[in-house]
Amino acid sequence: MKAINFNPVDFEPVRQIALQFPDASDSLSHYDTPSIKIKKNLLCRLHENGEWLAVRTDFESRERFLEEYPESCFIMPHYKDYPYICLYVNSYSRELLKEVLETGFKAITEKKQK
Repeated sequence: MKAINFNPVDFEPVRQIALQFPDASDSLSHYDTPSIKIKKNLLCRLHENGEWLAVRTDFESRERFLEEYPESCFIMPHYKDYPYICLYVNSYSRELLKEVLETGFKAITEKKQK
């Protein structure tokens, strides 16, 4: 059985930024972890171990974030082939979090417009 050990309070800074996007809403993801969706598309979620967030982005931005912010950003093997980046909880600045969330929002909404 997988260890589930998260504190929803760690997701609050994410919520404050992400819920400002059009069509953003609170949701629950795997193991009832807090997440934000844009319509039905996952923007971000708190991992059930409480140690990191998974955030939608695009592959080009992901590479840039990994290079510029190695102390905050990483990629789990599970997400290697998907346009997500992982951020360690409490290791990122508000500015970085906002930038990553904005790239995810754009990736979701631009995909829908095509």
